[in-house]
This record gives sequence, C-alpha cells and structure tokens, in this order.
Amino acid sequence: MRAAGVTEFGGPEALRLIDVPQEPLGPGQVRVRVTAAAVNPTDTYARNGTYAQRDPVKEFPYVPGMDVAGVLDEIGDGADTDIHVGEHVMGIVVPTGAHGGYREDVVLPAGSIARAPDGVGDAAAATLPMNGLTARLALDRMALQPGQVLAVTGAAGAFGGYVVQLAKSEGLTVVADAKPEDEQLVRDLGADVVVRRGDDVAARIREEFPDGVDGLADGSVQDAAVLPAVKDGGAVATVRGYRGDGQRDLRVFPVMVRDYAEEQAELDRLRELVEKGVITLRVAQTFPAAKAAEAHRRLEAGGVRGRLVLTF
Repeated sequence: MRAAGVTEFGGPEALRLIDVPQEPLGPGQVRVRVTAAAVNPTDTYARNGTYAQRDPVKEFPYVPGMDVAGVLDEIGDGADTDIHVGEHVMGIVVPTGAHGGYREDVVLPAGSIARAPDGVGDAAAATLPMNGLTARLALDRMALQPGQVLAVTGAAGAFGGYVVQLAKSEGLTVVADAKPEDEQLVRDLGADVVVRRGDDVAARIREEFPDGVDGLADGSVQDAAVLPAVKDGGAVATVRGYRGDGQRDLRVFPVMVRDYAEEQAELDRLRELVEKGVITLRVAQTFPAAKAAEAHRRLEAGGVRGRLVLTF
C-alpha cells in the first residue's frame, strides 16, 4: 500500500513514496480508502523529526498527515456509525509511526470520521477536520458569550479562518489581523475589525478596543507578545502548548486537537455548517502523492492561503 513518508528525518526531500502494510481493522474502527490528504504545518514537524521523541513508535517509516477524505471501505465489529460503505467521508488522524494521513488506506476510530459535506470534492473535504475541530475546541474552551469580543491572530490561515467564521456564527465580535494583501480575505471571512499583522498587533488591537478583548485565539503562535491585547480575566487559546507567562489572571487554554479527535458529533456539525455556507473550505493547490516533497517545499516557502492537498 502506498504512502508518502520518510525513512529518515530531514527536509522536504526526505518525503517520498514508500510501501507500508495495510493496517488491521479492529473492533469499533473503520477503514477509509483515502483519496485526499491535507498538508498542514504540523506535518513538517513529523517529517523533520521534531515530534519523534514523543511518538510511542520508535522506528521508521513515519507517515505525516492529520486530515483525510475518501470513501468508507470497511466497518469493524461494534463500530458506532450510521455511515455506509461506499459513502464519501472525511476524518481526522492522530499520527503515530506509519499511521498517518498520507497513505491510500487508513484505519480510524469510528468517531474520527463524518460524512463529507455535500457538493464539495474530497480535496476540499480533507481541509476541514483537523483545523475545524481545533477551532471548535478553542472556542469551546474559551466559552465566550454572544456580544463579547474575540481577537484572532493568523486569521488568513486555516485555523484562524475557521475561528473567525465560527465565532461570527455564534454572535461574537471579531477583530483579526492580516497582511495588507490578506485584508479583504479576512473581511470576507467575517471579521468586524481588521488590524495590520506584525509584532505590535496587541497594541493595534488595544487601539480598537482600549479595555482589551474578552478572548484571543492565537493562530500565529505569537504567545506572550499578544497577551497584552486581552483584558484581565480574559481567555486565550493557544495551539502549540503555550501556557501563558503567569503575569496576569488570564485563562490560558493550550488546545490539543487530539482531545476532539473522536468527537464525531462535532465533526458532523462542521459538515452541516459547510453545507449552510457558514464555513468556507479553501484549497490552494493539489499535488499527486508522489509530489509530497514539492507540497512541503511550497508550504514552507510561506504565503499559502488555503490548504495544499495530496491526492491518491
């Protein structure tokens, strides 16, 4: 079975097509024939070895990838799903060793998949699970109320864009950052106020909201630099494990998407929001799996808006 993975850690050139065994299907699991796998920044850390020490699997090959879409191929005993074999699905993968999304066949817990949204192709569906669930988890942890103000950094990215759209659908006021060339994109996503991206973004947010914002989703991973934008007692959601500087009584929530990796109802709710036009799926470019290295080079070069997607 084909996968795009590494037999030694390194730069994009380390990523190539390899053969991996088909995974056994256990109770409560489903098998997905993967046709599309989104490429995310976290995948580059799996490829270059950053995550190797925390992975319980300690041998090559390693296969990156947290987002897949394709066709439900097999259902294991006792799997709790109303999806039928042959239906198009999307799923989130918690990678470990050769178990990653960049493979043409993957076994997942039944709770990690949902039907793909109607009217979109598999490439677009593959861009939703990981970043969509991360955005959902961030908002759930902060628990802001309608009318409160949320700041979003990295708003032009996948996570940030989903946060903006979900927050607006729930009655929050959103202030988001953007480069000049991304300002219209971020406004189109629904941001009420757009400030210029940069090291001084916290000060720019304070110019617009002098008392500070009620919550902050830090998609651009600026950590301590953006905390001054948040009022005392406010909430902060971070995506790389940052826990705050302890200087003020901020409520800091390091968001780990694995906490929602089997929340099928949440993933299915995201599907419904896509079908209602609340969430926009953005595919920047597709690459055949054999060109996974090229996709990683493109991602690391920066400036990608939307997701790069591998196809099988």
